[in-house]
Amino acid sequence: MDLDRKPFQGVLNIIRFNSWKYIFSLTLLLVACCLYFYSNPLCHSLLLVLILVIVFFLSISILISYCIYDYSTLYHLTWLPNLEKHTVLNVNAGFDEVSDFLKVKFPEISLVKSDFFDSKRHTEPSIKRARKIYPPQADLVSIKTEKIDFESNKFDSIILFFAAHEVRNEQERIAFFKELNRVLKNDGKIYVTEHLRDWVNFIPYSFDIFHFYSKNNWYKTFKLSDLKIEKEIKTTPFVTTFILTKNGN
Repeated sequence: MDLDRKPFQGVLNIIRFNSWKYIFSLTLLLVACCLYFYSNPLCHSLLLVLILVIVFFLSISILISYCIYDYSTLYHLTWLPNLEKHTVLNVNAGFDEVSDFLKVKFPEISLVKSDFFDSKRHTEPSIKRARKIYPPQADLVSIKTEKIDFESNKFDSIILFFAAHEVRNEQERIAFFKELNRVLKNDGKIYVTEHLRDWVNFIPYSFDIFHFYSKNNWYKTFKLSDLKIEKEIKTTPFVTTFILTKNGN
């Protein structure tokens, strides 16, 4: 691909979008270090354990984030088939990471870039920081989760890249996927790329995994939206892409 990401772009974005978490962790680490040197020796073992735990989780979070977002083939889009001459809807939650890569990899793609972000519904601070650092492009189409303003059976493919989990309300999420089902062609496919709420993702993200959804939760969403899982792809042990079709296809 001719379009390359900058060195460490992925891990730096993670830190910038979630800066308060890293600032809190570093502040806690600094306080623990100060207490270690100035406190009663009886407390040293407890403080040393706390220091090591903080350093471990900070280091593993940054290292694995680098492996996922900078070192892996995730942005080579190998989890997608040939989309040349396909009409594709790329759906994001305020931060579009893959449209430029799609246009480079598939020069003849007919791509519609959309954004379902609603500041009243989708209140995660990291989204607001991402939108501030990477302002939405002028050709981005604003859509609503409960009613997508496109005709039925319009798109060959629909892509949601680390976006769908930002719809926090379950009923809204199901309604959203029903709408995606409606605008998808009968033989079309939806590609949903997400982290899962599982023990593997707990290693780099600790309790932040509760911002993700479990595999069973996604299964329920897809089933109630009348969508069927054709295939699951693991780009890395931490990232899953669900390939969906209309139920019955």
